Amino acid sequence: MLSLKRLLPLALVFLGAMPALGQGARASSIEAAFAPSATQTAAVVDHRDWDALLKAHVRPAEDGLNRVDYRRFKAESQAKLKSYVTRLEATDVSKLGRAEQFAYWVNLYNSKTVDIVLDHYPVRSIRDINLGGGLFAAITGGPWKAKSLNVGGRPLSLDDIEHVILRGMFMDYRVHFAVNCASVGCPNVSRDAFTGADLDAHLERNASAFVNSPRGIKLIGDRVHVSSIFNWFRADFGGTDQGVLDHIRRHASPELKIRLAKVTGIYDYFYDWSLNDASR
Repeated sequence: MLSLKRLLPLALVFLGAMPALGQGARASSIEAAFAPSATQTAAVVDHRDWDALLKAHVRPAEDGLNRVDYRRFKAESQAKLKSYVTRLEATDVSKLGRAEQFAYWVNLYNSKTVDIVLDHYPVRSIRDINLGGGLFAAITGGPWKAKSLNVGGRPLSLDDIEHVILRGMFMDYRVHFAVNCASVGCPNVSRDAFTGADLDAHLERNASAFVNSPRGIKLIGDRVHVSSIFNWFRADFGGTDQGVLDHIRRHASPELKIRLAKVTGIYDYFYDWSLNDASR
């Protein structure tokens, strides 16, 4: 049975998703406009600008966390980033195959998140940025509910992309290892742009990197502490402790699998909302 300590974060996430998922007509409109393609096409999106920006401003650290040099990024490259985001907004997503669409939405989400942070930098946490988006956004902070994007003439929020499109329509739990919320506790922001051609391998790399990092799992004695991501989105990971552990084992290193072999439950969850800033 879930404790109150676990139920409260789950309730907050559920309520937080309500404006995106609960507005039936709105969500249906988004789904109709951006339904994933059932086939592959030759059309691709050029993500080389985003790839170059990531390689220039994302710094791998010895602790395994990729930190962003926001100060330098803002001074030298934000104009190029804004141009890239604008180009993505003008893309006809319907002409892309399924894998290319997935890569497109992840890159749009991640690049817009960085752009929003740069607009408000310096900040201690992305939750200190409030762009509006209703009562829940006012309470919790963060830019996720604001309609900060316009794709094909349709205003979209970051939550629309994550919850309605990526989680709701693609239904691949590995999205949680791909989208980045500019926080230390999040799976790494990749130093490579996602592409349709490399999508599955990229998702697997990200999942493995997070699961095998101390930001994903900590074993303290015989007690397992895991990232709150697995609690907030339990439904995407089987809905139970056993389901979460099964997903974790799927991406665990041989050494971690051995340590998890007799584990049947999760002791606690943790998360760090500090900005993933290279200057810290």
